[in-house]
Amino acid sequence: MKAIRIHEYGDGEVLRFEDVTLPQPGPDQALIRVVRAGVNYTDVYQRTGFTKVALPFTLGSEGVGIVEVSSEFAPGTRVAWSGYPGAYAEMAVVPHAKLVAVPDGISDDIAASSLLQGITAQYLTENTYRIRAGETALVHAGAGGVGLFLIQLVKAKGGTALATVSTPEKAAVATENGADAAIVYTEADFVAAVRERVPGGVEVAYDSVGLATWRGSLSLLKPLGTLALFGQASGPVPPIDPMLLAKQGSVFLTRPALGTFIATKAVFRERAERVFQWLADGTLRSRITATYGLDEVAEAHRALEGRQTTGKLLIDTTRWA
Repeated sequence: MKAIRIHEYGDGEVLRFEDVTLPQPGPDQALIRVVRAGVNYTDVYQRTGFTKVALPFTLGSEGVGIVEVSSEFAPGTRVAWSGYPGAYAEMAVVPHAKLVAVPDGISDDIAASSLLQGITAQYLTENTYRIRAGETALVHAGAGGVGLFLIQLVKAKGGTALATVSTPEKAAVATENGADAAIVYTEADFVAAVRERVPGGVEVAYDSVGLATWRGSLSLLKPLGTLALFGQASGPVPPIDPMLLAKQGSVFLTRPALGTFIATKAVFRERAERVFQWLADGTLRSRITATYGLDEVAEAHRALEGRQTTGKLLIDTTRWA
């Protein structure tokens, strides 16, 4: 079968489109014929070595496919998974604990574009910091996959969503998805812009950008506010002096990671089914930017790392040149 693997860490050039042996499932695993894979920063972190993995390694931490062999799911069942590698391939072996059945009303594209980002937005707004009606959230990368879902959930819960984006075009996407304001940080100081709108500060900053934004995010928190650093698209955040948190008003700093929030089968499926319900009733709307063939993963990674995209990038694992 065909798969995208890495044999060393590095830029997009280390991604190899190659023939590999068909994997065989164990007793608590399913063999899946993959049809779509989501493109995520998790894959970039693994490719670059920021997150260490055993090499050679098949990338792709999110997928949708059809069950071929399983002791839990009937053959032909459409399933999705998140937080387990191997989706950049024609076939994948995935533990049952990482799989959830996809409802009939959810397409392959929507399922593949929504699960990881949707669950991330769900735990951020309902567990990391439970946003309440009347509160204000700062959402960085507001036109990205998680950012758009965060905006939609903040609004659905009665909050105000202030987004930061890199271009006027992305600002339009963020506002179309409900942002009360979209600040183009390449044209204006986002800290000054947020303070102008909410002089007292925000209750929470959802920050996936990291190095370039964390200080500004921290400075905008109200006393007892929360900075949720859930990514580092611009680079990792350096060690932080705890006294900065005290001086800002006894604020909270957390670095949540998806794996902690989907650590068991029951919790993963509960969160996934909640996301599917939101997609079905219109609370969440997925935006797909582009779909690439299996041999075009390097191009997809370049687009993601270059912050050229809005919404989600997908890999059609059934197509290549």
